[in-house]
Amino acid sequence: MRPEASPPLPVLRAADLDEPDQDGHWLVETLWPRAGVGIIGGAPKCGKSWLGLDLAVSVASSTPCLDSFPVAVPGSVLVYMAEDAASVVKQRLVGICSHRGLDLADLPIGVITAPSLRLDLPRDQDRLQETVRRHEPRLLLLDPFVRLHRVNENQAQDVSAVLGYLRELQRAHDLALVVVHHARKNGGHTGGQSLRGSGDFFAWVDTALSLRRHRQQLLLLAEHRAARAPEPVALALVGTDTDMHLTVVDHRHDRSPATTTDLETTVLAALGRAGQQGLSRHALRQVVRVRNQSLTQTLTRLADSGRIARHAGAWVRRPVPVPPHTDTRRNGNGNTDVAVNAPTPTAGRR
Repeated sequence: MRPEASPPLPVLRAADLDEPDQDGHWLVETLWPRAGVGIIGGAPKCGKSWLGLDLAVSVASSTPCLDSFPVAVPGSVLVYMAEDAASVVKQRLVGICSHRGLDLADLPIGVITAPSLRLDLPRDQDRLQETVRRHEPRLLLLDPFVRLHRVNENQAQDVSAVLGYLRELQRAHDLALVVVHHARKNGGHTGGQSLRGSGDFFAWVDTALSLRRHRQQLLLLAEHRAARAPEPVALALVGTDTDMHLTVVDHRHDRSPATTTDLETTVLAALGRAGQQGLSRHALRQVVRVRNQSLTQTLTRLADSGRIARHAGAWVRRPVPVPPHTDTRRNGNGNTDVAVNAPTPTAGRR
């Protein structure tokens, strides 16, 4: 007797497939897809956790990530920071919020406080699945991958099982999933291919954000499966203990001797547009996009020359002084004599 045939796989004509949704592709414009999995990778102390939390605040508040990348689809966020104490996580979030003028209490950011989370264990997989179901986050941040399992990261079979679970979680709940992961210490590759462990990591991602240092400069590189990669951007961790945050920096003004004048012109133009209200130092940095040191030096030069002044916590442009009247005359030798504020000759005076 012939065994019962297995049901066939579903097939659609290519022309009948769903159209790509270009308008709804991004969660954060050019940086992270609306519903996709990916990794923030880099060497230790390169700001990976800072970038992850910046993404979290941005999505929860609908403010641009790194002050530069607009959020297209805001929503609630869940984060699990396996290596940081809860107080440290809160301090970082408060600092990012303070920089943007936000109140952390107003943002829908939930922090998973479980002491451990092992995604190679079915029980913990079920617990995370139920947590996501209840909170319905737009973004889930897991930091770092090395603390989420006890498998061998160099064994493709072990790693693929964990990554497969995360992909299923992302698809089941239509969310963006960000995993922080370390790069190889001695790898010759850059970008997503530098990720430590099995090559399945790079094959798995829809987006890979890579942080690396090049000549003392922190660079952010983005790679996407279904979109063109943006240009690399330079970052810096700036601020005080109360408003520490990552920001995009632009060193184009530091490349030639003429750039000092260019930066002064840019600052003066920005203050001119602001009028008597002026601009705070923070607002100026948003316009000129340079290092704190470069802006400080420029403001000092402009203030010393009398072209700007500080008033009520803001920098304002001072009016250009009118030069004194100059009277130019020719003497008998054909040379030019200059008399400043020359008086009108008195009649009869010889």
